[in-house]
This record gives sequence, C-alpha cells and structure tokens, in this order.
Amino acid sequence: MHVVPDPAAAVAPAIAFDDFMKVDVRVGTIVAADPFPQARKPAYRLTIDFGPTIGRKRSSAQITEHYTPDDLIGRQVAAVVNFPPRQIGPFMSEVLTLGFPDADGKVVLVTPTVGVPDGGRLF
Repeated sequence: MHVVPDPAAAVAPAIAFDDFMKVDVRVGTIVAADPFPQARKPAYRLTIDFGPTIGRKRSSAQITEHYTPDDLIGRQVAAVVNFPPRQIGPFMSEVLTLGFPDADGKVVLVTPTVGVPDGGRLF
C-alpha cells in the first residue's frame, strides 16, 4: 500500500464499467513477510503468490499496526497487479496490496472470507 486516502473524502467521480475492468484486482497468498526498516513509515515487505499465471510478486505494505509477519504468512489478500512497479526506498513494489482504514486510519487488509484459488480476479 502506497497512499492511505482520507476516509472522509468525497466519493470519487463516476466511471464507466470499462474503466473499472482496467484495474486488475487479484487474490494471492502471502508466502513471506519481513520487516522493512528502510521505509519512511512502518511497513512490511511482502511476497504474495498469485498462482501459476501471475506468479509471485512483491509489495510494500503499511500494515504493522494490526499484523505481525507471522500473522500474515498463509493469509489471502487482494492486490492490484497491473500498476507499474514502484520504487519504495531500496525495494521495488510490484503490486498494490489493498486495505481499508480502521477508525484510527490504520490499514485493515482486504481478504476473502472463504479460501479461493490464488490468482482469481475480482468482479
């Protein structure tokens, strides 16, 4: 996760369904989670397995308030997989892991409530 938007911000302008379909949101399983001490804000470096078609991708995620690295291993998460990679300090983040702010603005991950195949696309 790169930017935490203001939860009180106005609703974004309407878009066409075709615009929504351009954003490729997939589910994957976290296979590695490591502290990221070089990040400006507390974060983890994640490796997420999106299945055989997409493979494993890396992400920087500011999720240290609610999760430990051990809590994250094996957890399925949603991520945008078709943004260009982004340099976060010495780390190249390849996907945007998705979450919502809690009442204090801390990130809560978007996860399926039932296990689904890695690589499944949000619709």
